[in-house]
Amino acid sequence: MPQFTTPPNAKAFYSQVWDLVRQIPRGKVATYGQIAKMLPPPNGVEIETYVAFGPLWVGGAMSACPDDVPWQRVINSKGEISERDGAGARRQRLMLEQEGVVFGERGRIYLKKYGWSGRNEELSPKQHDLF
Repeated sequence: MPQFTTPPNAKAFYSQVWDLVRQIPRGKVATYGQIAKMLPPPNGVEIETYVAFGPLWVGGAMSACPDDVPWQRVINSKGEISERDGAGARRQRLMLEQEGVVFGERGRIYLKKYGWSGRNEELSPKQHDLF
């Protein structure tokens, strides 16, 4: 499996990520992996490679997102805010709490309650089988 630090066409992939994240409603969250699953693999990237690297690429897109993207609504697969500088993590938590998202005792968000299902229903049966 090839090693990719970024998608082959980062600009195009990042744009897709940002367009999707803009759809996450206030008070809901999605994980990096969910966002990756909702997008098709970039041209020339095999599905196994995309499954392995897609969530990392989504993270890269979120770290470079424009101001109009609600970046705070994207969290890790454990329902936690991903590690970054302390001020950024505190800001993200505060922003989510202001939207009504509640954190548990261990600092996790209950994904069954606050998770956004997004466009999962729109994936073809073939795409569902891949994930």
